[in-house]
Amino acid sequence: MDKVFELIARERELQETTLRLIPSENYTSKAVREAVGSILMHKYSEGQAGKRYYQGNEVMDDLERLCQERALAAFGLKGEEWGVNVQALSGTPANLAVYTALLEPGDKILAMYLPDGGHLSHGWQYKGKKVTLVAKIWEVTFYQVSEKTQRFDYDQIAKLAEQVKPKLVISGGTAYPREIDYRRMGQLAHQAGAYYLADVAHEAGLIAGGVNTSPFRFADVVTMTTHKTLRGPRGALIFAKKELTGEIDRAVFPGIQGGPHNETIAGMAVCLAEAQTEAFKAYAAQVVANAQILAKGLTTAGYEVISGGTDKHLVLVDLRRQKLSGWVAAWALEAAGIIVNRNTVPQETASPFYPSGIRLGTPTVTTRGMAKPEMELIGTWINQVLKVCHKWQLPEEKMARQDFVKEFRQEVRQEPRLIEIKQAVAELCRQFPLKD
Repeated sequence: MDKVFELIARERELQETTLRLIPSENYTSKAVREAVGSILMHKYSEGQAGKRYYQGNEVMDDLERLCQERALAAFGLKGEEWGVNVQALSGTPANLAVYTALLEPGDKILAMYLPDGGHLSHGWQYKGKKVTLVAKIWEVTFYQVSEKTQRFDYDQIAKLAEQVKPKLVISGGTAYPREIDYRRMGQLAHQAGAYYLADVAHEAGLIAGGVNTSPFRFADVVTMTTHKTLRGPRGALIFAKKELTGEIDRAVFPGIQGGPHNETIAGMAVCLAEAQTEAFKAYAAQVVANAQILAKGLTTAGYEVISGGTDKHLVLVDLRRQKLSGWVAAWALEAAGIIVNRNTVPQETASPFYPSGIRLGTPTVTTRGMAKPEMELIGTWINQVLKVCHKWQLPEEKMARQDFVKEFRQEVRQEPRLIEIKQAVAELCRQFPLKD
């Protein structure tokens, strides 16, 4: 067996026997995987459907049009009002294409502050350094959550928009657990003379499933990835008002990329059909219910759940009350078979690589069929792991040493209670197997 397939087998074993609680991950259907692994990857199709630069694209034209039709249908949109580009390779390139289409270099962007839950693709700078390409090309100002409520104060965002006068206002991020008031964001953006981009990469499946509100009535452009709550392949969709569609298409190609990945477009078309079923709607509702059960359990156990709960698929936990590091907690949870990610929290006092929180999500465990009893059990396990973590009170300079990281990971793997929980996790996973 080729070494690559040995690695794939190892990863499958991990996915089958551990609880994946990273909000941006999910399990696709077998049909999606078959489409992505198909012979469509052999074909090059630069340009738009019906306007290709290469010959032999009749099938690719039909495929792309089908994906576009299903994308509009999944979100209840009319083709005479909205267009959708299905060629962007992922979420960050999709957002970059929007900026390329709507902005000139040096124009102003108003976006969510990264440590409060924003996203790198909206522009980020840290300690005076422009970290992302977006920050190097455009002038980015950030709005933050309220220090008191850990939610958006839309009046304050509106005041900031009036002061900054951006050309583009962006909502969305990776760790904001509450629903966004798209109506208010659209109003404040347009009052400031800006376009409004709603990035719903995380919420896309919840919107399609009818359990989160839709931004389409209020936004000029909506971007999303297809591999999170939509349960599709690693891809992206860019929806735009009809008058902006041409600029968006040209920004994707030839603006920032070459030919699209046709196998990914096929996988997206499959997942978009699945997202229109009653089974998917039930799934989306259960995703949110499961996240709320998990949030309630952790709150009852004494942890600070950011914003007091969640309306979505994700839960953000601040561990400073327990004097724990998110870095330590994430490694310990992985040793117990529970995969989360360390994450910054509002009013963060630590560095981004060694932050104060952990981020949990319910898309994958819900796909496996887990519900309230399992969420309560998982919450109990998380609490037990975090209690074990008190023995590791580590300064950041020690966590940064590579020799120590290796020793620490070995130590947590040998911790008796974590080994016990890992075995219990594997048994639970066997009761809810992945579907082929």
